[in-house]
Amino acid sequence: MLGLGAQRILSPASGNPTSSLPIRAKRCIFLFMWGGPSQLDTFDMKPEAPAEIRGEFKPISTAVPGIQICEHFTKLSKLTDRITILRSLAHDDPAHLSSGHATLTGNPAPVLKSDDAPPSEKDSPHLGSLLSKLRPGADGLPAFVAMPWKAFHPAAPGGEAPGQHGGYLGSAYSGALLQGDLNHPEWKPQAFSLPAEMTLERLESRSQLLKLLESQRSSLHRVAETGALSNQQVQAFEMLSSPKVKQAFDLSQESPQTRDRYGRNIHGQCVLMARRLIEHGVSLVSVNWHNDGQNFWDTHGNNFNRLKNDLIPPADAALSALIEDLEARGMLDDTIIAWVGEFGRKPQITAANAGREHWPYCYSGILAGGGIAKGLVYGQSDRNAAYPSSNPVTPQDYAATILHQMGISCEDTLLDRENRPHRICSGKPISGIIR
Repeated sequence: MLGLGAQRILSPASGNPTSSLPIRAKRCIFLFMWGGPSQLDTFDMKPEAPAEIRGEFKPISTAVPGIQICEHFTKLSKLTDRITILRSLAHDDPAHLSSGHATLTGNPAPVLKSDDAPPSEKDSPHLGSLLSKLRPGADGLPAFVAMPWKAFHPAAPGGEAPGQHGGYLGSAYSGALLQGDLNHPEWKPQAFSLPAEMTLERLESRSQLLKLLESQRSSLHRVAETGALSNQQVQAFEMLSSPKVKQAFDLSQESPQTRDRYGRNIHGQCVLMARRLIEHGVSLVSVNWHNDGQNFWDTHGNNFNRLKNDLIPPADAALSALIEDLEARGMLDDTIIAWVGEFGRKPQITAANAGREHWPYCYSGILAGGGIAKGLVYGQSDRNAAYPSSNPVTPQDYAATILHQMGISCEDTLLDRENRPHRICSGKPISGIIR
């Protein structure tokens, strides 16, 4: 809980706080590279470092003279004049779960440096949940959608990363979760799948009954969770019955060529779905790197084969297609694209298994669109990409920059369900990358 100070208190009945800042970005696609990509093998290569640090990949030139990235990002290398690369992200939390919370919420986790603490009501809300609160969805569409799962690590005792739901705001703001393999030809959103015995007419009658019961119960016993349950029921029914919503979630409307460009894999089709959803009015879509059965970007072993064969190619194709598509549609200037993990990898390669261990002290990320500078590298690391040598920034600052561009001041304060104030985000916008 934070002191009030001079911050504006935004109670549940208060107005939209976004009037305090200009809105440069109307929407955001957050590509969460769960597991922690290696900065040395992606966007901050050190070809002059010793072999046991630099690894086997080579840097390549890009669309911006002087900016080099990994040779396996062949498509993104042609688009660096549209993005900002941050090479000085840093914090001191080596745990997946608690650092994931900071990345996705812009606030430190309730339990720091911990892979033991699962999600709880003490979590800060996901950035998408904040937008669900401050800019509710319309026409049956949620403001926040996550896919294809909630990031989970089987080696972490806590399992699911905290910070992926409504947190202290309550479950009404947890957004919609699309699960499964969006690349499967028979995939469809679970919310649109009714049991065989359930017709829309029958669902309509049940919906009316629920509304009646809910209004009667509310008049007798008003509690926070009652409102949350009602909101979820109404949203589910609207999604089931809205042709506009069904159209938004229908990947079959995309051409085979477009689907191929994004990549015929789970990640590529999730990113394509994200583009469809923001076109139809969803404020934030979080694409969490999927359960690939091989520990995601957490490359403790076989780092280089995993990156060049399994991780970089689909990430490169999807991100590049997204940038090009949004630009072609005239949407890149008012859409933020974020590409980042919860931390980086240790510079020293583990000789026994060619892996890299956790390393939160310096890592890289990308921001693009929505008033973010183009063709820029922000911050520098030391000669081994172990620590920032200039302009260090935190994951909280990264999140604050997204919110700032979307017209939301991190200085504002939200009240939780018990009327306790919380600052929206504990970071500060990175002024050096804002146009």
